[in-house]
Amino acid sequence: MKRLLILVTVIQLAACKQESQQTSLTISVERIEPGLDAVIDKELTVSVIATGYEWSEGPLWLEGEKKLLFSDVPTNTVYQWTEQNGASVYLNPSGFTGENPRGGEPGSNGLALDDEGNLLLCQHGDRRVAMMNTGLTEPTADFTTVAEKYQGKKFNSPNDLAFFNYNIYFTDPAYGLEKQMDDPAKELPYQGVFKVDANGNVQLLIDSLTRPNGIGFSPDGKKLYIANSDADKARWYVYSVNDSAQITSGKVMYDATALTKTEKGLPDGLKIDTQGNVFATGPGGIWIFDGDGNLLGKIKLQEATSNCALTPDGKTLFVTNDMQVLKIKLRN
Repeated sequence: MKRLLILVTVIQLAACKQESQQTSLTISVERIEPGLDAVIDKELTVSVIATGYEWSEGPLWLEGEKKLLFSDVPTNTVYQWTEQNGASVYLNPSGFTGENPRGGEPGSNGLALDDEGNLLLCQHGDRRVAMMNTGLTEPTADFTTVAEKYQGKKFNSPNDLAFFNYNIYFTDPAYGLEKQMDDPAKELPYQGVFKVDANGNVQLLIDSLTRPNGIGFSPDGKKLYIANSDADKARWYVYSVNDSAQITSGKVMYDATALTKTEKGLPDGLKIDTQGNVFATGPGGIWIFDGDGNLLGKIKLQEATSNCALTPDGKTLFVTNDMQVLKIKLRN
């Protein structure tokens, strides 16, 4: 039986992009299975740490720097946040480096680190996965292309990515194109999921999803989770991966299509903790699944959530929540 747990919520002063302001927030937890208690405490501390953005996305926690990076996609900017200094510009431009201004959502979206600590970016405007050429402490808009084409055709707009065993896996919906699915610049007939190996070879893994978005691996690399951000097919999929990094089978893990009519948001970014639990942004907030795909519960939020990031100890969750960024203390 489902029961609703109301959180003890602590609202802190948010570091606004333009000026500090007090931000109110209503949050609750929907407990669906008792197993949720092993993942999060019954009382969570929630802080609005930054606000004033157009569409925040792609949060990445840098443990060594004790710093959060996140994209503001429409403004072509990556921001940084620390406990000491709040939020400030980290990188601009972040996703479109051309000379002629363009519309749509030109900035970076998903962010990740490779095994050598380089920053990888899904760049909507440049329609590629790129690597920042400078170190994390000296960010500059100087990029090397990791992948931009498949069989001679430009990607739509790489959206989110996961790095596993020296391979880069990313999703490629059309959200970054100025006219999305109807854009005349669209070269691929599908919205794919791709793999880039250490030698730069690009392989198409999946071409059957309508809006592939968030992506992540189980800790052992045997399962690949993908969110489909289509209001008519709002689903999370799970795929089996063999020792050769090939997908052998796949299925719908959960279908949330019915809730898109009443809740803000769609299946979007996701992260997996060290125990295999999946934290997935979706209709109404953050959905939490165990490693077997069972829905344990939800962190209910008012605005549409786009993505999330976990600290290595699994105790803190950062959430990009439309115009704001949240810090949620999951466990003491």
